[in-house]
Amino acid sequence: MGGIKTFRDDKLSRGEDISQELLKAIEESRVLIVVFSQNYASSRWCLDELVKILDCRKSKGQKFRAVFYKVAPSDVRHQTGAFGDAFATLDQCKYKDSIGKWRKALDACATLNQCKYKDSIGKWRKALEEAANLSGWTFEEGRYETEFIEEIVEDLFAQVINPLCELHVADHPIGLESCREEVNKLLDADENNMVGIWGPGGIGKTTIAKDVFNSISHKFEGSCFLADVRSKGITQLQETLLSHILNSTLKVHNVDEGLSFIKTRMQHKKVLLILDDVSHSSQLHNLVPSPDCFSPGSRILITTRDKRWLIAHQVNQVYEVKMLDDHHALELFSLHAFKRIEPPSDYLKLAQHVIRYAQGLPLALIVLGSHLFRRSIEEWKAIIGSCKGGPQAKIQDVLKLSYDALEADLKGLFLDIACFFKGKHVARVKPILEACYDHKTMMIGIAQLQEKALIRIDDENYNGGWIWMHDLIEEMGKDIVHQESPDEPGKRSRVWSEEDVYDVLTNNIKRDLWSEALRF
Repeated sequence: MGGIKTFRDDKLSRGEDISQELLKAIEESRVLIVVFSQNYASSRWCLDELVKILDCRKSKGQKFRAVFYKVAPSDVRHQTGAFGDAFATLDQCKYKDSIGKWRKALDACATLNQCKYKDSIGKWRKALEEAANLSGWTFEEGRYETEFIEEIVEDLFAQVINPLCELHVADHPIGLESCREEVNKLLDADENNMVGIWGPGGIGKTTIAKDVFNSISHKFEGSCFLADVRSKGITQLQETLLSHILNSTLKVHNVDEGLSFIKTRMQHKKVLLILDDVSHSSQLHNLVPSPDCFSPGSRILITTRDKRWLIAHQVNQVYEVKMLDDHHALELFSLHAFKRIEPPSDYLKLAQHVIRYAQGLPLALIVLGSHLFRRSIEEWKAIIGSCKGGPQAKIQDVLKLSYDALEADLKGLFLDIACFFKGKHVARVKPILEACYDHKTMMIGIAQLQEKALIRIDDENYNGGWIWMHDLIEEMGKDIVHQESPDEPGKRSRVWSEEDVYDVLTNNIKRDLWSEALRF
């Protein structure tokens, strides 16, 4: 097929190790396809290739697809059936000393319980589950092979060749695949054409949206990714939307005209539209005035930090982006700090310290990892020990966008929680806040801060939950107060550390005594 250059290893000489030519071909490929057959696991070459392929997928972000030919994914995942029988034969072959490396890539089967690798079976099992859970195609008995191959070719062509402009997603898309699949499930749901992606700044909403766009845009008559909606004018966004979907230049003179164009010219177009970083309901209203302004089958995906805009626009399906777990966080950080999927042993404790600090926030992991790249252990310790300036400032700048968008009362409530009430029970905090704000303002404010992903109440019952806030968001709030008067705590709106409280009270007492003395 024109436009696709394939590489097969059937003409390479068979040696003890994978040839450099094959390694180079794997590293330079855009798509890596592994065909799991019943005898696949009996081949040393196949297993060595899989080790390399899985490594490249993580470090280079290449697309990976599995073909399960007359084997079930569960057999590959758990090393059962004929697939497991073939793998077990490796114990008796001359490559017995190398089997541990292959099993690490594929994972392990139940028969390994009696072998010398018993202590490592948990690690192998986890790796196998990852490989078998990746997207792919399953060939079932009774189906024509030609039909099956045509499906694979059509899918690959649509995903690799057909997109005119594939968006750059991420240098290292760690943990991204499961997010994309979850969002696509919501988009595929019957009677649903609008889905929201919600979470705090820096958590990866835009990255997920780009990955979704690349994976399904070929299924639509027209597609448009409107990036950074927050900072652009409505007429500019309307023009971009119309030109991408209609494939023509259309000048929009004002918002109402653009709205009319969208309503009248999009009704017969099955489109994929992504609105990235929506910060106000007017943006949604003027770009997607109603779900039925596009042809049936259209899909609209909206990313935002504020869940309220999704609710107000009747977006009922919302995907809440979660923080990375420690395993994925360490991988992402290591790839930026060391250009490998795990840190060197002498840096491990320092890397784990960063993981605890970032708490699974991808932005923090990427920024800190890039900043620490090729630095000595002494430099690492100095940077990690400092919480001001440098890479931390870049992280805070992104998080602070959510704070800047708050109204005055809400800013005050947020700063109170950041400085005093994180980790406190709502029942204890409520009377204190009601002394500072009226009951209505306090109740609505708590709900709004949750919708903006700045805080979380870990219980659905408002009166029975605990207030949670990401450490980096808490740090941002305290830094905002600190900047009110960096050198004089007494001039700040809030004081929370024992040292500053003592300083303020002591200085106030001294000033009061001095004032009394002057009176006499």
